[in-house]
Amino acid sequence: MTSYATSTVPKTPARWTRIALISTAAALATGCASVPNPSPNDPLERYNRSMFAVNEAVDNALFKPIANGYVALTPQPMRTCVSNVFNNMTDVWSAFNSFLQARGHDFFNTLGRVMFNTTMGLGGCIDVASMNGSKRIHNDFGVTLGVWGLGSGPYIVLPFLGASDLRDGVGMLGAFAADFSAITPVFAIDNIPVRNSILGLYAVDTRVNLLDADKLVDEIALDRYSFIRDAYMQRRNSLVNSRLHGNGQLPDYSDDLPDYSDPDDTDNNIPTATPAAQPAN
Repeated sequence: MTSYATSTVPKTPARWTRIALISTAAALATGCASVPNPSPNDPLERYNRSMFAVNEAVDNALFKPIANGYVALTPQPMRTCVSNVFNNMTDVWSAFNSFLQARGHDFFNTLGRVMFNTTMGLGGCIDVASMNGSKRIHNDFGVTLGVWGLGSGPYIVLPFLGASDLRDGVGMLGAFAADFSAITPVFAIDNIPVRNSILGLYAVDTRVNLLDADKLVDEIALDRYSFIRDAYMQRRNSLVNSRLHGNGQLPDYSDDLPDYSDPDDTDNNIPTATPAAQPAN
């Protein structure tokens, strides 16, 4: 009887073992190759492309299928409610960073959004503020460091998290170390299964929100890595510059971004690249 029970124990680490092997193979395949035309703005390109390949392998094996399954099985209204609740939590983090940047107008506007959505929007499930013309102001500690004068530093691809730069990476890690970030309230939950379930849902929701951008990159980018890198750096520079110039909304820097469209497409049906391929910290 004991022998039977032992033999039927599910081998749950098997899937993670396969993912680890895929990641290792991708790293070995790309890490030994040199970059033929390295970008002067990307001194870590060799490492970045290796880590990018690892992230892509893990994403295609695990995160993307889960995100697609979530979309297929979960009704749109419920997915919208989940996204709105997490966005409401992120708005608290944005308001805090607006305060650190001495942007009182943005601080009170964002705080008003949070209060409005939390009360009238049933805990943030309904984005009542946006329905009434209040636009979301994206902000994080990486932008705050940029407003304080810290340069972005080199572009870097983080394990699992993807596109970043030295400043944003330090800002994100610093926020977590200080136990103050967009998901800090979740970590305060004592019930471990509930807390981990919410964190898992947050990760899935984040990946779902990138599905459309992922499809856009596949359609118009000849080199996914370069497209995502340029789009990320453009967006982050736009966020910092918009704060420095006293405007909470993103300026139009589309002319500065390389054109990835097909030059033979006379109908101009293929959109030019937009700085939305990656979300902010």
